[in-house]
Amino acid sequence: MIQFLDLQKINNQYSEEIKKVCQCVIDSGRYIQGEQLERFEENFANYCGSKYTIGVGNGLDALTLTLKAWKEMGKLKDGDEVIVPANTYIASIMAITTNNLNPILVEPDDKTYNISKKNIIKAITSKTKVILPVHLYGQIADMEGVIQLANDFNLLVLEDSAQAHGAILGTKKTGNLGDASGFSFYPGKNLGALGDGGAITTNCDELNEVLRSLRNYGSKEKYTNVFLGVNSRLDEIQAAILNVKLKYLDNEIEYRRQIAEKYLSLIKNESITLPSVLNKNAHVWHLFVIRTNKRNSLQEYLSEKNIQTLIHYPIPPHKQKAYGQFNELSLPITELLHKELLSLPIGSHLQDSDINYIIDIINEFK
Repeated sequence: MIQFLDLQKINNQYSEEIKKVCQCVIDSGRYIQGEQLERFEENFANYCGSKYTIGVGNGLDALTLTLKAWKEMGKLKDGDEVIVPANTYIASIMAITTNNLNPILVEPDDKTYNISKKNIIKAITSKTKVILPVHLYGQIADMEGVIQLANDFNLLVLEDSAQAHGAILGTKKTGNLGDASGFSFYPGKNLGALGDGGAITTNCDELNEVLRSLRNYGSKEKYTNVFLGVNSRLDEIQAAILNVKLKYLDNEIEYRRQIAEKYLSLIKNESITLPSVLNKNAHVWHLFVIRTNKRNSLQEYLSEKNIQTLIHYPIPPHKQKAYGQFNELSLPITELLHKELLSLPIGSHLQDSDINYIIDIINEFK
């Protein structure tokens, strides 16, 4: 079986370095907010081109804490509206509702699957305070349009970069395109930890200070709590592992791009729509997602041929039981995408023979 993702194989490439740094952490006796975290925060900020990185427990916390920090700073209040793509993973929306803010679900572009300026502008009201673009599947959203609207309407921009580490728009990377950006280091990401992890990047001095307190019980100085914070700290072991893997992230991205290029040029099947790529540097191919109205039969066929695929995501957020208040919304583009999209294997665990086999089998599908 060609696995969709083989984390053991991917991480084995770096196993000796990972074991070495983990042993260093164990020997140090410092397991939270130590030297490894400081080093990773500096390294990742340099990689993204941002002034600050704040390591947190996971990608959801990265988004949630940023919105919470803006509330503490007086930039947001309960009931303010946050524009977000309707077809994102539910975590993007949970970060909004957890902060007593109102998510305004906007249809994506039906070719890039990302939020677009033309759809955002129709959703802006006097209560709109934030645009939360999601760089879905690893492709940067319409950030030029987003930034223009943010400037025109005095809005904050929070990038959801959980799937887009290293993607470049012009001369800037994700994490340095808006006012702040949330990253996930979930093990399956292009830059994945060996457990949960996340980070926020920003160039704002005040936001950096507030976030460092919020992630640590609202405390900057031990036993002195300025905010009602949380416990969400990227631990030393995960920071050490990420320091190792960050050195190889661009290699991982390049290999994914090579696979994607082969898929794009060699998959020839009239029943399948391939991804639309606007800018090669702006896509890091966290996922390679094809579209077909024969998804179930294609997935079953591929499984029979020993090719594992996944569906990202089978149920859109506004149809989830957790968000019953949105269940009656009509979002036809989002709903159709969630019925037709299928993710193919992509990543450094694949050999050329695997990729060629996948292409041949898909081309034989009828």
